[in-house]
Amino acid sequence: MQFKSVVIVHGIKESVGTYEGRDFSSCTFHCEVDLKENGAGRSLGRVTRPFKFPDAKEFDKWAHLGASFPIRATATFEMEAAKEDKTVLKLVDIRPLAQQKAAV
Repeated sequence: MQFKSVVIVHGIKESVGTYEGRDFSSCTFHCEVDLKENGAGRSLGRVTRPFKFPDAKEFDKWAHLGASFPIRATATFEMEAAKEDKTVLKLVDIRPLAQQKAAV
């Protein structure tokens, strides 16, 4: 199942190369998420979480926004079933909104 969401992107990191004879290429988007409470105590605020995009070339589409971070973007996620009744969010598309700095 896919869905869209407006996210705040705080940073992007390109990764490309070869490891043990295998090529790799990805782009990691560090997006803001709510900090979850757990059994050990309460929490307040937001943190960033990395979401990998499977192509390092995506970085080039964002490079001109370097001085604008954090920025708002529209992200398309795919929700996939994982073991133990958990779900995984996979980033399948992300596009910057108007070139304005996100409110932090």
